[in-house]
Amino acid sequence: MSFDKFLTKIFGSSNQRYLKSIQPLVDKINSLEPSIQKLSDDELRARTPVFKEQVQRAVGDLRDKKDKEERKRRERAVLDEILPEAFAIVREASVRSTGMRHFDVQMIGGIVLHEGNIAEMRTGEGKTLVATLPSYLNALTGRGGVHVVTVNDYLASRDAEWMGQIHKFLGLEVGCIQNDMDDFERQTAYAADITYGTNNEFGFDYLRDNMKFDLATCVQRGHYFAIVDEVDSILIDEARTPLIISGPSDEATDKYRNADAIIPQLKKGEDIDGKKTGDYVVDEKAHTAVLTEEGVEKAERLLGVGNLYDPSNMELLHCVEQALKAHTLYRLDHQYVVQNGEVIIVDDFTGRLMKGRRWSDGLHQAVEAKEGVKIERENQTLATITLQNYFRLYQKLSGMTGTAETEASEFHSTYKLEVIVIPTHMPMVRKDNPDVIYRTLPEKWDAVVEEIQERYEQGQPVLVGTVSVENSELIARRLVRVNVPHNVLNAKHHEREAEIVAQAGRKGAITIATNMAGRGTDILLGGNPDFMAREFLKEEEIDPDEATEEQWKEAFARAKRIVESEHKEVVERGGLHILGTERHESRRIDNQLRGRSGRQGDPGSSRFFLSLEDDLMRIFAGDKVKALMQRLGMEKGVAIESKMVSKRIASAQKSVEGRNFETRKHLLEYDDVMNKQRETIYGLRRQLMEEPDQREYLVGETGVARDLLTDLTQQYLNPDLSPDDWDVENYKVQIHSILGETEDQVRGKGKADRRRSHAHLRADHHA
Repeated sequence: MSFDKFLTKIFGSSNQRYLKSIQPLVDKINSLEPSIQKLSDDELRARTPVFKEQVQRAVGDLRDKKDKEERKRRERAVLDEILPEAFAIVREASVRSTGMRHFDVQMIGGIVLHEGNIAEMRTGEGKTLVATLPSYLNALTGRGGVHVVTVNDYLASRDAEWMGQIHKFLGLEVGCIQNDMDDFERQTAYAADITYGTNNEFGFDYLRDNMKFDLATCVQRGHYFAIVDEVDSILIDEARTPLIISGPSDEATDKYRNADAIIPQLKKGEDIDGKKTGDYVVDEKAHTAVLTEEGVEKAERLLGVGNLYDPSNMELLHCVEQALKAHTLYRLDHQYVVQNGEVIIVDDFTGRLMKGRRWSDGLHQAVEAKEGVKIERENQTLATITLQNYFRLYQKLSGMTGTAETEASEFHSTYKLEVIVIPTHMPMVRKDNPDVIYRTLPEKWDAVVEEIQERYEQGQPVLVGTVSVENSELIARRLVRVNVPHNVLNAKHHEREAEIVAQAGRKGAITIATNMAGRGTDILLGGNPDFMAREFLKEEEIDPDEATEEQWKEAFARAKRIVESEHKEVVERGGLHILGTERHESRRIDNQLRGRSGRQGDPGSSRFFLSLEDDLMRIFAGDKVKALMQRLGMEKGVAIESKMVSKRIASAQKSVEGRNFETRKHLLEYDDVMNKQRETIYGLRRQLMEEPDQREYLVGETGVARDLLTDLTQQYLNPDLSPDDWDVENYKVQIHSILGETEDQVRGKGKADRRRSHAHLRADHHA
């Protein structure tokens, strides 16, 4: 036994010690419950202004910005003091407004979030309800900027309406940011005590606010406290892609078509001991595709250019390299789909379509050329920020997820967040079976279909997890052949996502899903009575939202009877079975899939079906696992279960996770440099809008803006050169990007201004 394990055995883990330290707070909250239950609705609601006054008394004498740290300290102290009663008040308000009572483990989760940590809570433990506790408590400061961050618009809208009942019951205002809102609607949503929305909406609103010229048009109030739901998805998975606001450039698109046309004529080779054969070599592990010397010469002949590495051809060379990547590393229905003549990225981790997002550096144009759709022009970046640096703006940050422990070190190093694993309300009884491994893909798919058929005939619901749209559709076609009814949920068929996931626990339900699998929607054994009641009303041609109270009660009662009957049958058949058809490159995504089953003490089971031809196995674990399989004597159509093989797979996943971490780390390092500039410029812009008396310092005769413009003018309109040699076009671009003026406005300044600038610079130069 190692010394660390010995200490853990004696003193308990740091997680156990932390949970033990906050138990007295939970006991205090519970002790207040009987007295709070006796309060009337009005008396309960009246506690909110009392709490707010208590907070203001603690910080009321602090007016100067210099007192920022002291304000933080006092606010923290008074909120900690209020916490037991505030949490007990929220629990009672929840019972009265939604019929849901917070369990003790949810109280623990609320404390963890309030203290600025990540709460790892299993699926079905009620994370959405947990967020109401710290959001209410921290909204009492009146600071604004209490933001509850979700992964999509649907969940933001649902949670704002559903959980908003609790906050409104207690006299707080709740807002929700949606993609199609205008500035006025956004201002109203941000003016609320608590605001729900997606990470993208919050991030882009921040960038847009810092491109505005009038404080009255800005929408965000500040960044006080953020609670990030599915924190691993947002702060880890999506952190590889920065948020970018861009505008169109004048770049021609013909070069992408020309480069694309030659790729099918190039021959793929191999790298054998450092010697490259063929015209190009692909390294899937490093995610690279490079031309060999022969390939460069062939490309030059096909394109009719002398030397691709000549400075005049560097742009064309770049297009060829991107076209090669598009053809060899990016696959239709894996990394992207084509809909209505548009290439849309599929998120690696969530399986969702990322509409409006484009790959940068000409890659998106290369994929468009490959697919023969309209090539959109490359955009120029107007404003950008990484999610890491956006969420670092918050004074306090916290998050919730079912799977964070595997990324605990990254949460700590990047965001200074600790991961606290919250115990489940009911014991976990799901049975996780060992992986079964086949030699080839066809053998694996045969076994998968056979397993689904068996479970379907027994009446057990099955959730089939796939890593791509292509694989989900392949399984669907095979199930059609054997007459097994099923639902498909992937990036192409996502309209009924909430409904499909909610009913995936019904008797004999077969649901095939990419890893989008409805995060935020629980799979209830026997089905969801709310969704079922809505379907019954639709069958009778009644709009569920316009049904009378009597019609709804009748439909719901009928649905509840069916659900209760099916729930019992599904439990007897072993609960929801999770069938994974491939290991994802992140262990966390596999754990999320498993976590869809076994919620709140329900029975359930899981198993992964793998083959040596799966991408992860082939690229990262192939040779070693193949050799191991041969030693174990694999036969055609026969699967093996081996702990050694499972360890190899886990090792491969760790390797990919490490590579992805390095990508995020380097992206952050680059953005950290820009972040200092961004903070300075955004700070000066804000100062100008907030304090007009500072205009002279910033834009007066000796101001910093004049210094900046003088430097730019010196660079592009050099007074030592003839005006004919000035780089006027790039000067206009720079002025436009700084001042937000159009080319016409810049041109409208007239030649007189340019001559004055020239005369001023010449005078400075000869002084």
